[in-house]
Amino acid sequence: MNIIISGGKSRFSRELQNQSSNHNLIPLSKEEMDITDIESIELALQKYKPQVFIHTAALSRPMNLHSDNPDKSISLNIIGTSNCVLACIKYNVKFVYISTDFVYPGITGNYSEEDSLLPINKYAWSKLGGECACMLYDNSLILRMGMYDKPFPHNKAFIDVYKSCIWNTEAAEITFRLIDRDAKGIFNVGGERKSIFDFVSQENLRILTETKNNIQENIPEDSSMNITKLKKFLS
Repeated sequence: MNIIISGGKSRFSRELQNQSSNHNLIPLSKEEMDITDIESIELALQKYKPQVFIHTAALSRPMNLHSDNPDKSISLNIIGTSNCVLACIKYNVKFVYISTDFVYPGITGNYSEEDSLLPINKYAWSKLGGECACMLYDNSLILRMGMYDKPFPHNKAFIDVYKSCIWNTEAAEITFRLIDRDAKGIFNVGGERKSIFDFVSQENLRILTETKNNIQENIPEDSSMNITKLKKFLS
């Protein structure tokens, strides 16, 4: 199976490559495939003839980028994603979109894939905009993740922010399992509900606590997800 990955230099792309023994992975950098240029995407699809397109390219942190540069956020996360979907429709390629748990309201937690969405920051709105394009294409897979790089790249973690955290290593493995089973639609991908600090401290005993009131970014208090659908599908 030929699989191309946008954002070929991203951390998650590298982790996918580490676990790609059963697939022919083709990571493409911005220089090789510009998602803001649909012709560039189509040329890549013509060249590599993939069966699957994993879309990891995105503008993410720091989150104030999306407030300070909304044009860039729209161009990359919304229009760029839409361009990728349009190209996949044209060439009949399965599209896999790496989304975020931040699309949920982040108040009560335990959100299922059918729950209402209401992002509280502009980064999440931009990712939800990408989801809208995916939902118009039947051969697409949206993965809402609470994913963190392993090892954790910071010396502090939030004690008052709850998520269904998952390491990028496990997220990559689950992504391939879903692709191999031809999953479509929306899946929450994560683990047990924990504060970010409690999750990270299992691997790093030296991690320090942080509270979300000490930062300027608007972060949901509880975006934990119900992963029953994922467990049932992979069982």
